[in-house]
Amino acid sequence: MAQSVCFYFQVHQPFRVSKGSFLTDECPEYFDGPEKYRNEDVFIKVAQKCYLPMTSLLLELLEKHPEFQISFSFSGVFLEQCERYGETGANVLRHFQRLVETGRVEVLSETYYHSLAFLHSKLEFAEQVEFHKHTVERLFEVTPKVFRNTELIFSDELAEFVRLLGFKGILAEGWHTVLPDGNANILRKAHTIDLPQSDKNIAKQYTPKNWLGFRKKPEKYLTVLTKNHQLADDMAFRFGDKNWAEYPLTADRYAHWIEVAQGDTVNLFMDFETFGEHQWEDTGIFEFFRHLPTHCFERGITFRTPSNTIRDFETKGVFSSPQYLSWADEHRDISAWLENDLQKSAFDEIHSIEQVLHPYRKSKHPEHQKMWDDFRKLQTSDHLYYMCTKYWADGDVHAYFSPYESPYEAFMHYMNILERLKKRVEQLEG
Repeated sequence: MAQSVCFYFQVHQPFRVSKGSFLTDECPEYFDGPEKYRNEDVFIKVAQKCYLPMTSLLLELLEKHPEFQISFSFSGVFLEQCERYGETGANVLRHFQRLVETGRVEVLSETYYHSLAFLHSKLEFAEQVEFHKHTVERLFEVTPKVFRNTELIFSDELAEFVRLLGFKGILAEGWHTVLPDGNANILRKAHTIDLPQSDKNIAKQYTPKNWLGFRKKPEKYLTVLTKNHQLADDMAFRFGDKNWAEYPLTADRYAHWIEVAQGDTVNLFMDFETFGEHQWEDTGIFEFFRHLPTHCFERGITFRTPSNTIRDFETKGVFSSPQYLSWADEHRDISAWLENDLQKSAFDEIHSIEQVLHPYRKSKHPEHQKMWDDFRKLQTSDHLYYMCTKYWADGDVHAYFSPYESPYEAFMHYMNILERLKKRVEQLEG
């Protein structure tokens, strides 16, 4: 069988915390973004540079190539911004909906708030996944079958829990430490472990029901699609680097690299903002992608969504990572979010609130729902990412994405907002 490509694009924008509220006792809006990084301004800028031109290009390619297929994962907070930010947001959402309506674009599942909830609370994780599923069904009229955790964070424990939630596949980083044969281009079964009964009970509550109202039986095993980090990062990070030995990269040469890759499926997972935002239009990234499908089809290379990849290829071996794996930074672990004392302190503080809020989890009272929403938006992984104190290349990447002058400033403003939320929550106890 000819080589196959699985494209997956992550689409996410956080609600950055307000900066001005640090100067006043009143905080009507926690998430307004600092100065030029105001959330709506960032959204509109990225929409103009990336979302609208790239979705238009993809619609063109799907019309031109009937066998072209791609997939997306939209964070719930991104979709919320689409619905919140006027005509620009509505236009962005319509473009993505048109893509999905072609029937050749798959939408994946994730946590609504792009959070690290699994690291703290299985119940909170399951609820956020459920909320995300309902949002996808409402906006796109499809039900996700494959899971992509925040920043591709993966572990054996997480994979087993995701299997029990009813998913058939999961995405992961194809890092050399967890690939004994070094080949990311084949499907593997997730390593099955026995979870505590309490975790199984939580998962069972959120397992989909069949048409008779009974909980469906989970898949016998979860299929893992591993990212080809070399080829994906060539496009996502190295494409516009004039010091790179392969610069300038052409679509024809890239298609050749795909063609000669060993295995069944080359999984190219990356941020959607690669196009126009991380790699600016003047790098040629749009024209590169415009011609890539043609060069691939000329070589007999096909395209599949994650679900179709799982359908068409057999699993070969087992994928296991007892420790947490991600697609971030040099070590591909969770140190991008939870390495230093700032990050650990902030993570512990935000999750200490869940126990107090728990009695109001199902409350319909507007104030209780608002507190839950604020609490969950503060779980978005970007807040911890901005607090990273790494140096060299990893540090440069963190600084590029951060709206703050330093990790310490990010911590200060986050903790200020968190303190205000804690005071509101404490009033519930009173």
